[in-house]
Amino acid sequence: MLDYRQLQALAAVLEEQSFDKAAQKLHVTQSAISQRIKQLEDKLGHSLVIRGTPLQATRAGQQVLKHYRQVSLLQNDMLQGLIIDQGEGYSRLSIGLNADSLETWFLDAMAPLMAAKKLLLELKVDDQDQTHHLLRSGEVIGCITSSPEAMQGCSCIPLGVMPYRCLASPDYMARYFPDGANREGFLMAPVAEYSNKDELQNRYLERFFGLKAGEYPCHRIPSSVAFFELIQRGYACGMVPDQQSQALIESGEVLNMSPGHYLAVPLYWHVWNLKTGLARSLTDTLIDAAKVSLDPFDQHKDLVHPL
Repeated sequence: MLDYRQLQALAAVLEEQSFDKAAQKLHVTQSAISQRIKQLEDKLGHSLVIRGTPLQATRAGQQVLKHYRQVSLLQNDMLQGLIIDQGEGYSRLSIGLNADSLETWFLDAMAPLMAAKKLLLELKVDDQDQTHHLLRSGEVIGCITSSPEAMQGCSCIPLGVMPYRCLASPDYMARYFPDGANREGFLMAPVAEYSNKDELQNRYLERFFGLKAGEYPCHRIPSSVAFFELIQRGYACGMVPDQQSQALIESGEVLNMSPGHYLAVPLYWHVWNLKTGLARSLTDTLIDAAKVSLDPFDQHKDLVHPL
């Protein structure tokens, strides 16, 4: 039987990225945190934490962290059922998602659940092609991703589609593409990408204009809001979801560079197969919100899945 306090210490260190902050969070000394993790490592016969910058879980540590999160979710669910009237305690939900979902529909989706239950959100943001690894490592209990392949022990629920179009300001178009979007213009015109993991721009330009990564200048902007603002100010073009841009396209503040050309990114909800009320409520909440905020799958024939 694993010691719950030792598991809790490991989770706190990895979540807070600091032994000192983990100690403050659990109201113990830093020495106690170190001792608990050392005792857990001795019991399991494996190193669990790579003590560097940043702190990282080893493969064994990832498995232990995943177990702790699953047990915690089950325990919180049980306590909510037993102590309904006391109104004490929060349930922590660690969720992986892409930045565009966070900036557009996700918080609205969570509003009914947040109003009904005492929840603390821990949101981990990564590209929609990459959030799977957060679930695999045990860092989150569920993730929103563009991959339809369910991992072992998890359910995969289709949510809907976010269409992405390449947008630019009128000034940008006049400067770089006076005759309309073309391959020659993209060789000189700056493009925005979210991070080095963001493949949408590459896939769009390769599919429709025959350009490969590295053949065009690009900004790297790791913020969904700043990314779109850079486009609005005329410093770049970039792939923006309809859920974020529709009103500004209609007003003429930004332009669709190549009407008829877009990428349809499907979103799926992957969640551990934990038979808890909270997990079911979370899944139902996201499904209901997706029906309102995302396009249905049958509206788009060519979907963009991870490479």
